[in-house]
Amino acid sequence: MTVSMTGFAARKGQGAGISWAWDLRAVNGKGLDLRLRVPDWIDGLELALRNELGRALSRGNVNLTLRVSRDLAEGSEALRLNLAALRAVLTALGTVETVAMETGVTLKQATQADVLAFRGVIEAGTADEDTAPLRAALLADLTGLLAEFNAMRAAEGAALQGVITAQLDQIDALTQAATAQVVTRKATQTELLHEAVARILSATDADPARLAQELALLAVKTDVTEELDRLRAHVAAARSLLAEPGPVGRKFDFLMQEFMREANTLCSKAQDLALTRIGLDLKTVIDQMREQVQNVE
Repeated sequence: MTVSMTGFAARKGQGAGISWAWDLRAVNGKGLDLRLRVPDWIDGLELALRNELGRALSRGNVNLTLRVSRDLAEGSEALRLNLAALRAVLTALGTVETVAMETGVTLKQATQADVLAFRGVIEAGTADEDTAPLRAALLADLTGLLAEFNAMRAAEGAALQGVITAQLDQIDALTQAATAQVVTRKATQTELLHEAVARILSATDADPARLAQELALLAVKTDVTEELDRLRAHVAAARSLLAEPGPVGRKFDFLMQEFMREANTLCSKAQDLALTRIGLDLKTVIDQMREQVQNVE
């Protein structure tokens, strides 16, 4: 089953006076690019999340956001001000304001809320709190989040597979049409070549052997049998990839290059208006399919 790299999932959970909310989304990418925004006061959480995501996903630009808040009713300390981080932020803001004034730029005054929003200024919990139980609970909840996320990617992949299958059917039909047109072209070309040879021999003292050799070379240069055979083979290979259970996106990327190479060669060798039109239609469908393949994991 084809899986899409595009997906989204959101999930909320709570336990032991702690509430959390996940936001996981992804778009297509050449490799696996993980971007995480998670609380840095939960020891070992980010590394563990990266490991789990790395095992579950193969490709895509993935963004994971986790927001954690403490239930004030539990009677524990909800927030802790990190004075060192606060001083560092205020110093940086002062430097920015000074440079802005020197260059004649007027900046809006930062509010207390703006300052508190900087990462690390406000910390949850206490300095000596054991975050291992919370980390374990979050990692357990991640399983459900990934299940929802992968279910959406599978649904997107099923739709994507339908589109690609239809495009492969188009390529197959155009290849058959090109094969039939080659037969028609052959009869026309043979007649035209015989007429051209007769004119040349009657008007000049050309060497018949040399002329035959040149005509043979011309026939080889316009022969598209191999290109059509390879197009049929590529269609079969693409259908096989769609049936594979694992990630096939990179293989598909390479196969699309091969598809386009054969279509380009077909157009260059066509020497026939109808066959050229078929080749151009092939290139259009292949290019459309390449856009869809970019989303395959």
